[in-house]
Amino acid sequence: MKRILFVDDEKQILDGMRRLLSDRSDRWEMHFALGGEEALELCKSSTFDVVISDMRMPVVDGAMLLTHVKNLFPDAARLILSGYSDVAAAKRSIPVAHRVLAKPCDGVELEATIERFCALQDVFCTPSLRRLIGTVGELPSLSSTYRALSQVTQDPNSSVDDVVEVMRDDVAMVAKVLQLVNSGFFGLVQTVTSLKAAVGYLGMETIRNLALASDTFRVFVPAPSIPVSFFEHFQHHAQQSALIVATLPLPTKVRDLCVVAALLHDIGELVLACKSPDEFCAVRELVRTSGCSQVEAEEQIIGTSHAEIGAYLLGLWGIDSEIVEAVAHHHRPNRIPHVSFDVSTAVYIADCLTDDLTGAEGGTPRMGPFKFNERLDALGLSHLYPGFREKAIAILEPH
Repeated sequence: MKRILFVDDEKQILDGMRRLLSDRSDRWEMHFALGGEEALELCKSSTFDVVISDMRMPVVDGAMLLTHVKNLFPDAARLILSGYSDVAAAKRSIPVAHRVLAKPCDGVELEATIERFCALQDVFCTPSLRRLIGTVGELPSLSSTYRALSQVTQDPNSSVDDVVEVMRDDVAMVAKVLQLVNSGFFGLVQTVTSLKAAVGYLGMETIRNLALASDTFRVFVPAPSIPVSFFEHFQHHAQQSALIVATLPLPTKVRDLCVVAALLHDIGELVLACKSPDEFCAVRELVRTSGCSQVEAEEQIIGTSHAEIGAYLLGLWGIDSEIVEAVAHHHRPNRIPHVSFDVSTAVYIADCLTDDLTGAEGGTPRMGPFKFNERLDALGLSHLYPGFREKAIAILEPH
C-alpha cells in the first residue's frame, strides 16, 4: 500500500483533501500534516512514497520541506501546490518538486497525478532502480518556463502571442526550439527565424514538445569524469534518430510524438552520466572488456537499464504516456503488445537505424544482430526494414 503525505497549513484544506480522497483509503495509506514543521516530525519516524505540499506556509514552506524530503527519501515523488500569485516562490520549488500543480487544484487532476506517480513506481521503480535513484539523489525538474508553457498551450483561449510571451525571456530555450524547427524534422520549405512564425507553422502542441526536448538537454551537465565526446555523440545520436523517425510512415500527430520521443529516448544515459558517473564509467568499461551490449552491462552493474531510468524520470515529469512507453521499451519493444506501427515501434526502428548507419559511440554495441533480427521478425517489420533504411540514408546525407 502506498504511503501518501499531504501537507498544508490550513486545516480546512486538509479536511477537504481527506474527504475528496476517502474512497482511495483501500489503496493508499494517507497521512495529513498541518504545516511544514509537523510534516518534518512525521518524516523522522515514517517513510512516504508521495509527498504533496502547499508552497506558501510559515516557518517551513513547501520548497524547504521538499528539500528535506528529497534528502530523506530520494526515491519519493514530490508535488507542490502553488497559487498563480506565488511565481517567485514557485521558482524555488523547481529543483525539488517533480511536478507543480496550480492551487486551488482540481480534485480529479490531483488524484490522477498521484495515481500516475504510484503507477510509475510500481511499473518502473524496481528495487534496483529505487537503489539507483537513492544513490542519484536529486532528479532534476523542468524549468518554470516549460511549466508555464504547458499551461498556456493547454488553454483553449491562448493565442500564439501568449506562447511567445511565455518563452521570449528564455533565450536558451528559444534558440534550441528554432534550431530543432529548422533541422529537417518537419520538412519546412523555408527557414524559420522567429518563435512566432515557428508556432504559426507547427502549432502549440508541437512547439511545447520541442521545448520539452530543449529543456531536458540543458537540465543535465555530465560529471567532469565523463569525456566531452560522450555528450557530443549523445546529442548527435538523438538528433539523427529524430530525423530518421520523421521519415517513417506515421500519421502527423504520431510523428510529432515520435520526434520528441526519439530526441529523449536515451535520457537515462544522461541521468547516469550526470548523477552516477562511477556506475556509468563501470558500464562502459565492462562493454569494452567483455564485448557485451550496453544494456546487458547496465543490467549487470546497476540492475536496470538507462531505458527504465529515463522512462521513470519522464513519467515523474508528467510527459505524455506514449513517449514514456517508447523510452522505456526502446531496446525491447516486444515486452509490450503492438496493434499498429506505434510510437514505441517507430522509436525502436529509428534507434536501430541510427546505430546501423552512423555507429555507436566508440563502437559500443547496443544489442547483437541476432536479437535485432529476432525482434524485427516479431514486430512483423523485417520486410519493411530495407525501405526504412534507404529513406534513412537519404535523410542523413546532408547531415
